[in-house]
Amino acid sequence: MYQMNKAETSAAWILRERPKNVAHIIEHAHPVLAEIYARRGVHSLDAINHSLGHLIPPNLLLNADKAGHIFADAIASNTRMTIVGDFDADGATSTALAMRGLRALGATQINFRVPDRFRDGYGLTPPIVDELAAIGTQLIITVDNGISSIEGIQRANELGIDVLVTDHHLPGEQIPNAMCIVNPNQTDCSFPSKNLAGVGVMFYVLMATRSVLRERGSKFAQVNLAQFLDLVALGTVADVVPLDQNNRILVQQGIRRIRAGQACAGVNALLLVAKKDRAFITATDLAFSIAPRINAAGRLDDMTHGILCLVTDVEREAINLATELDALNQERRHIEADMLSSAHNLLADALTKLSDVPQALVMHEPEWHQGVIGILAGRIKDKFHRPTFCFAQAENGELKGSGRSIPGIHMRDALANVATKHPGLIIKFGGHAMAAGLSLAATNLGQFRDAFIEELNLHSDADIFAKVLWHDGVLDEEYWNLTTATALESAGPWGQRFPEPRFISQGIIKTVLAKSERYCKFIWQGKKGAELTSVMFDTSQFNRIETGAEVLALFSLDVNRFRGSESLQARIEKICDL
Repeated sequence: MYQMNKAETSAAWILRERPKNVAHIIEHAHPVLAEIYARRGVHSLDAINHSLGHLIPPNLLLNADKAGHIFADAIASNTRMTIVGDFDADGATSTALAMRGLRALGATQINFRVPDRFRDGYGLTPPIVDELAAIGTQLIITVDNGISSIEGIQRANELGIDVLVTDHHLPGEQIPNAMCIVNPNQTDCSFPSKNLAGVGVMFYVLMATRSVLRERGSKFAQVNLAQFLDLVALGTVADVVPLDQNNRILVQQGIRRIRAGQACAGVNALLLVAKKDRAFITATDLAFSIAPRINAAGRLDDMTHGILCLVTDVEREAINLATELDALNQERRHIEADMLSSAHNLLADALTKLSDVPQALVMHEPEWHQGVIGILAGRIKDKFHRPTFCFAQAENGELKGSGRSIPGIHMRDALANVATKHPGLIIKFGGHAMAAGLSLAATNLGQFRDAFIEELNLHSDADIFAKVLWHDGVLDEEYWNLTTATALESAGPWGQRFPEPRFISQGIIKTVLAKSERYCKFIWQGKKGAELTSVMFDTSQFNRIETGAEVLALFSLDVNRFRGSESLQARIEKICDL
């Protein structure tokens, strides 16, 4: 087991303060829930209204109406369309949504092509365009990618193939010369929410297309697009975009459809292999149980399997594909465990020579799997609270890197600054504020590390590197009950920038029930005598869990469901001695 060393960062436990202009907004709500909402800045009942009528209208999304006309024309003329997706869960759900949605709106000549992570690289490339031209594609639609596909779109233009870009990634200095670009983050787009995932952008384009079809009196104009919100919810949660009100509506509406048994065959099959009860599914379940199984296809094999699972309406086929995805995910876990072990060894050697953790961690091992380095970077980032890049060997003497950031450091902007100051150092890059990818020559790894750390020193406050564990205050023991846990569970969706409630309380570990290599289960008793069955998964803290130990705990309340019964359970994140 990896042991924390002196250079590893500790965390400050900080109360999430309620904004001064926000009071309790729900007089008849559970008092704990009312306080939770207030601490998240919810200042009106409308802000927690998850009805579809509160969605931002599609006409505010730049070029959505133009894209709707393009699709309506393509459907009417039976144009041969190809969806080009991405090899992550957002890309898979975006592709499946485009396929299912456009078919429902009348398209018949439509297929998809998803790049292979290892053979094709990212996005719409000239070779993929040539391939699509050979099969007679007349219109290419990118989903969850395209804003950086300068060369690929130029090649499509040369061949007379129109390209419609739907994306949400941040644009670079150069914009592709596409027929139409729909991206809330492009210049001059005043869409109020910049946080749409790729699948959310595609959903908006489908809504705009339906509006055009209504204007034209099409028989497909009455299609209920809400039937596809299970895919929108899954992709939105999987891409870890901020859950602003608009995204919360999309996610909550999708979750409601899943709970009601109205999800597509693929989502139902993935829930089955993950052993999740769809009647009680949450955003957390989508993020940690369903999305990883889809992502495993793109990380280790071919995302085509994941997309086919979400596109098929045949239950048996969906179950077979979901079973394949589950097996790939098990393999991914084994690979990730080996890589994490080697990463810890590298860090242990490096950090013993330093008095503190550097501003960024940049790591490479020749044997690391290219499809898993993003997960690895996330694990290291979480442990050390430092922006982290992990690199794997690629072809032609290149390295491919995947990075994960911390609040306050915009990963893609930092890379852009490095690329500007050091021309030729980075071959290509792209991404978000919190995650990015890049390629560089293997011989330039050390130079990149120094340049990236130098960039952080110039533009980052030292306080950014102090790890913070936010909480919602002390939870009085009178609320240690199933009613509170159920109220909190049903009040979501919780996620990025709308975090799940976490509390602190003092107590004593009354009885240790079980302790294994993966988890520890114990009875925790509060100062007033109330008891909580508790579980912890952070193995680095297991040595503190002993009968009779007095501790301060950071925890969330869960509803534990087993064989038809429900019980209260605390999920302990951190403990410290009193």
